[in-house]
Amino acid sequence: MVAGSINEECAVAVSAQRLWKAAFAGDWDALPKVCAGLIDAVEVQGDGGPGTVSTMKFNPSVGVDNVFKTRLISRDAAAGKVKSEVLQGDKVCAKLKSQVSEMQVQAAGDGACVVKLAVEYETLDGAPLAAEDQATLAKGYLGLIKAAEAYLVAHPAEFA
Repeated sequence: MVAGSINEECAVAVSAQRLWKAAFAGDWDALPKVCAGLIDAVEVQGDGGPGTVSTMKFNPSVGVDNVFKTRLISRDAAAGKVKSEVLQGDKVCAKLKSQVSEMQVQAAGDGACVVKLAVEYETLDGAPLAAEDQATLAKGYLGLIKAAEAYLVAHPAEFA
């Protein structure tokens, strides 16, 4: 098995507080609204705390496998961090024995923030994950952040 990691940052043109409320605070019903056109529905098993399993159903137009299932490891609102284990995902996820993601939302001035993404993974076949597969993983996570950003910019009174 080969272990690896991906670390990316994404500048966002809304406050950390608004992005946290819209995408990370555990309001699962908000995700299809905030990420309209990407996420059609979210099913949740659990109370929203650690161990909760969420299943995001993607819109077929996204062009990825339809289901992304995760188990919440931790959510720390004060630190702006969410950590999850991926249980089911796309073709890249099928190459992995394990995948854990952590996203942290940090204020970056008035009305702006930065999202830091860290993904730790272990491959099934012992080969390093190709650079294009790493880029695909990062793009998936950050694409949802950019969709939430676009929604929040277009609806400045929501999640204020």
